[in-house]
Amino acid sequence: MRVGFGYDVHKFSEGRKLILGGVEIPHSLGLLGHSDADVLLHAIADALLGAAALGDIGIHFPDNDSAYKDIDSMILLKRTVDLLKDKGYDIINIDATVVAQKPKISPHSAKMKENIAKCLGIDPDFVNIKATTTEKLGFEGREEGISSHCICLIEKRKDVK
Repeated sequence: MRVGFGYDVHKFSEGRKLILGGVEIPHSLGLLGHSDADVLLHAIADALLGAAALGDIGIHFPDNDSAYKDIDSMILLKRTVDLLKDKGYDIINIDATVVAQKPKISPHSAKMKENIAKCLGIDPDFVNIKATTTEKLGFEGREEGISSHCICLIEKRKDVK
């Protein structure tokens, strides 16, 4: 068994869609990034890569590569899953937290959980998505951006050395 931790942050920007967990969330601002800036999926990908000692998403999907410009982060997460599978790892569970003053995440968390579980190839009961505010403290509290944290557990398949 191996544990991984991921963290990501993106600032708000006008003229962009807000995508979290593969769900478009109605909001006046989106997140700025080279890809679709899905901060939740980026934190999950980094946690998985970290658990497998495979670096981070910046190594595998660099922001100076035009192939990843505006890419759907669900594609990046699926490619991350493929990297883990190639190394003989199975994903056991995901526990992630989105930190945002606004918008409210809970109305969308069930769909996020469903999207993520499907992409990872695991039962939705092994994916947990939660949200918190910062009580108006810090950049999230000032509504300048959103961050996400994730911890995961993976396991090496017994048939793989």
